[in-house]
Amino acid sequence: MVFSSVLFLFRFLPIFFILYFMTYLWPAARRMRNVILLLGSLFFYAWGEPVYVVLLLFSTLSDYVHGRLIGRFRERKVLAKVLLFTSILINLGVLGFFKYADFLLQGVNQLAGTNLPLFELPLPIGISFYTFQTMSYTIDVYRGEAKVQKNLLNFGVFVTMFPQLIAGPIVRYVDVQDDLRDHHGSIEDISYGIRRFIVGLAKKVLLANNLGLLWEEVLAVGPDNLNVLLGWLGIMAFAFQIYFDFSGYSDMAIGLGAIMGFRFPENFKYPYISCSVTEFWRRWHMTLGQWFRDYVYIPLGGNRKGLGRQVLNILIVWMLTGIWHGANWNFLLWGLWFAFFLILEKVGFGGLLDYLPKIYGFFYTALVVLLGWVIFAIEDMNGILTYVKAMFGFGAAGLYNGNALFLLKEYAVLLLVAVAASVPLVNTVANRLKKGGSGLAIAVRRFLEKVIPAVLLLASIAYIVDASYNPFLYFRF
Repeated sequence: MVFSSVLFLFRFLPIFFILYFMTYLWPAARRMRNVILLLGSLFFYAWGEPVYVVLLLFSTLSDYVHGRLIGRFRERKVLAKVLLFTSILINLGVLGFFKYADFLLQGVNQLAGTNLPLFELPLPIGISFYTFQTMSYTIDVYRGEAKVQKNLLNFGVFVTMFPQLIAGPIVRYVDVQDDLRDHHGSIEDISYGIRRFIVGLAKKVLLANNLGLLWEEVLAVGPDNLNVLLGWLGIMAFAFQIYFDFSGYSDMAIGLGAIMGFRFPENFKYPYISCSVTEFWRRWHMTLGQWFRDYVYIPLGGNRKGLGRQVLNILIVWMLTGIWHGANWNFLLWGLWFAFFLILEKVGFGGLLDYLPKIYGFFYTALVVLLGWVIFAIEDMNGILTYVKAMFGFGAAGLYNGNALFLLKEYAVLLLVAVAASVPLVNTVANRLKKGGSGLAIAVRRFLEKVIPAVLLLASIAYIVDASYNPFLYFRF
């Protein structure tokens, strides 16, 4: 059940919020909010994967018990470490089995010439996200950074909250531990949450879906028939598609959380305006980057043990980041690709970028990121090489053809809108209107705050009702 569907918007969400906001009418019913949220979240997850609800509940119960035991025996360091180790082992074991078992068996079969049977199990939706969330809880309890949650219902809500359950942002327990006890959205929170949800919905259905159609058309041409213009058009479309797809989902999750009184962390901060690869990864999927920083990079020593160790730590983190995204060699290569440039910037190139005009850093970063998206989007190694060659004119199809010019003309306006929406242009205008003391500025701001969300919502609904192309890229991770 995706957020950008008729089922979610017109059936699940209205029924859920009617039940949820009924608890506002009777103070004694406040305790029912978590019950309604838990049951609603389990129903939401079970709609698409009823069998894997058992796996979700198992992860919830396992980390709840481990958290209680670690909190109880924290002073007994050895026992607490053993409990933490078993918690991590169970989480990574479950994640590894469902996500990587077949990939490893295929590798063994290829190397050893065997024919070991594959499990061929579908990947549980959201397992990479909720596994990292539950792991963060037990680790933070062990470190003394999070309070032990003794209420199983509240902990279950933390793990299963449907707004961020299947695609993030990755919410650490410490981010919401106070809200879990008593959460209710104020009028301001609800208003903000609705606007944020609508913006995310519009990003997803009006921009990401239509840009995805351009990417599909380029792929349909085939790598051997690509020309330079088609190659660049296609990967730019994919870059914007994955950004608006994922950041749109994050906006919708943050908005739904705000409506219910939860404050989820931001996940994107205009990454395509970055002037270095390091800056890009501080702006893209920020909760994942923070997770790896806090639970892998810093525990490995971070930058505290010399440059050589720092380089090794970056390499390890980015290998893990790559394979976190999927069980295929292209994801590992994608992680190593970015590890190379992050290390390059750490050993001196980043300092050079600081001295150069920002425009050089911008184009360097854009080139690295776009080539990275080629590696990310195309699973076949020969396909990746062929696509990159075509982008730089080494393919057999030349610079452009009639089809490339047609697609450029057809999607030019959409690409310009995507560029405008991926930079802080709207926020800059809004902030200037807020600072403007004139009555006209205030009137214009209030008018736009009401009209723009309404227009975006109507346009999004019209698209959802009419369109059949509505993928969500991060469901497969």
